[in-house]
Amino acid sequence: MPYQHLTTRRDGAVEHLTLNRPDVRNAFNEILIAELTEWASRAHEAATRHDLRVAVVAGAGEVFSAGADVGWMAKMAGYTEEENLRDAMAVSRMFGALDQLPIPVIGRVHGAAIGGGSGLAAVCDIVVADDQTVFGFTEVKLGIVPAVISPFVLAKIGSAAARELFLTGARFGAARAKEIGLVQAVVPRSDLDATIDGYVRELLTGGAEAIATAKALIAQVSCLSPAEATALTAAAIAARRVSAEGQEGLKAFLEKRKPSWAL
Repeated sequence: MPYQHLTTRRDGAVEHLTLNRPDVRNAFNEILIAELTEWASRAHEAATRHDLRVAVVAGAGEVFSAGADVGWMAKMAGYTEEENLRDAMAVSRMFGALDQLPIPVIGRVHGAAIGGGSGLAAVCDIVVADDQTVFGFTEVKLGIVPAVISPFVLAKIGSAAARELFLTGARFGAARAKEIGLVQAVVPRSDLDATIDGYVRELLTGGAEAIATAKALIAQVSCLSPAEATALTAAAIAARRVSAEGQEGLKAFLEKRKPSWAL
């Protein structure tokens, strides 16, 4: 379907999704939020069919995303608390839908990722950032808080880094973002696409079902003790070993050949 604030391009089993509001630095508004939520729903269906195996999220123009749109923020200022709650729930659903995609999501981040832009980076499994990118959870500077994005950001950077960056609202560079786990690779802008292509090639060598299971397992196991996780993790590996994909992978390894899914 055509989008107003997004562009999409499919390259085989890889979807390239671009925030397309360069005139406002790809800032979020109600329309972009609704479109990202809808795209995530469609991507989930395609991933379930294995038509889609990797997504790459980028921003058009000079920045990845500068956070909230000024016009949208002006509306918020006039909303009642109940209206703000509905608005915030829509944003939360969007981040949740992106975070729960059963495929790897790669963030192509450049220029700036501020507020919700950094939140969007946090729901990406792998982030490749231009070495000049500026990040920031700057909400406290406006008298508000990075509330809706906090579950996803904390899962990436932990509470120690969040205590510093949420409370100061300070901006920070790509090197610091990599240090705290928000970013996985920092490269010159000219190397962004080649680095992402390398990740994509690596991801396409894994079984789609195994990757989806591994991604879900990370979220499930991260809040459990080893003792609590024992039954869950044992069941997960047992199920994968007897699955068609698991059987094919093991046979391919023993027969010294590529598995059927490897492109």
